[in-house]
Amino acid sequence: MKKFKIPKIPETTSKSIRFPNDVIDEVEEALVGTDCTFSAFVVEAVRVALENLKEEEDI
Repeated sequence: MKKFKIPKIPETTSKSIRFPNDVIDEVEEALVGTDCTFSAFVVEAVRVALENLKEEEDI
């Protein structure tokens, strides 16, 4: 399974999504002192989740 790493800012397209406030708070806390945006963090988390789903399908 791929380990999650805080990513650098990738090229992006704007997409609106709502998050629970507690999730926003936890992500913002994790990003303190890093060179990563909230959006870049979420994109990497989704990529890892998609990869995990693909790995589960292969089992």
